[in-house]
Amino acid sequence: MEDASLVGLMGRVTGTVGPGLVGEVIVRVRGGAEHFLAYPANGIGRIAPGTVVMVVEHLPPRTVYVTEAYDS
Repeated sequence: MEDASLVGLMGRVTGTVGPGLVGEVIVRVRGGAEHFLAYPANGIGRIAPGTVVMVVEHLPPRTVYVTEAYDS
């Protein structure tokens, strides 16, 4: 999967994303849904499970950097 194909996609946090944590998100890709290891794009703050996020960077094969998709 190419970098550009994940960047900009929405996903949902399934394991808390935050500094010092290896979080997890599920993203709909290739007609299905896949889990990726996730880190906060800004390097600070936690993102709780259930939060909708947007992928801002993809490091193949299974790591993404995310930000909250909507302001709280």
